[in-house]
Amino acid sequence: MPVAAEEGAERQSFSLAEVERIAEALVFASAEPVSEAFLAERLPRGTDIGAVMQRLMEIYAPRGVNLIRTGDRWAFRTAADLSFVIRKDDTEAKKLSRAALEVLAIIAYHQPVTRAEIEEIRGVQTSKGTLDVLMESGWVRFRGRRRTPGRPVTLGTTPDFLDHFGLEELRDLPGLEELKGAGLLSGRIPPGFAIPIPQNVDELSEDEDPITQLDLEELGLLTPGGDAEE
Repeated sequence: MPVAAEEGAERQSFSLAEVERIAEALVFASAEPVSEAFLAERLPRGTDIGAVMQRLMEIYAPRGVNLIRTGDRWAFRTAADLSFVIRKDDTEAKKLSRAALEVLAIIAYHQPVTRAEIEEIRGVQTSKGTLDVLMESGWVRFRGRRRTPGRPVTLGTTPDFLDHFGLEELRDLPGLEELKGAGLLSGRIPPGFAIPIPQNVDELSEDEDPITQLDLEELGLLTPGGDAEE
């Protein structure tokens, strides 16, 4: 039997318990959330990745460390009810300003959204520094360019945003009643006020073009010639 065939047969011989152990090890050993595509490449061919990860998530649900899903990625995180006992790192990132929080919320709920649209919603100008902070945090990214005059850049959130806030997908963001219940909206809400239902928009929309290398150079993310800026 050819070596490749022998390896394939050996991979298929794993029991379900062994497959779960391998998946568990792959996620545990990764410093970043692990995608289902990554798992599929390393688990026996034909493995039902969703079923395996769901099983592991149930096993870890009552423990101090939980297996969580953010988008199509999986990671181990401290159980939410135990976060208060974890000592904060001395190098904890500086809290976001009110302006940065407002901009982040608008991007999360309205993406894909342009800077001009953010300013229209907020009613004030948005400084480049505010967007820079959100970019540096890894929570916001350039998505594409809108097919309108001037071809403005569109903004959206990242998988790190979902991971940091413990969300499986954008539709898990709180709605109007949840925000009111948490005291994040005042009682003087204008009549007809509504919060948009966030969409899971990983792919470009019909009115967006992908960002090219020339676009990245124009935005200052690449130096002429294609090298990323330090």
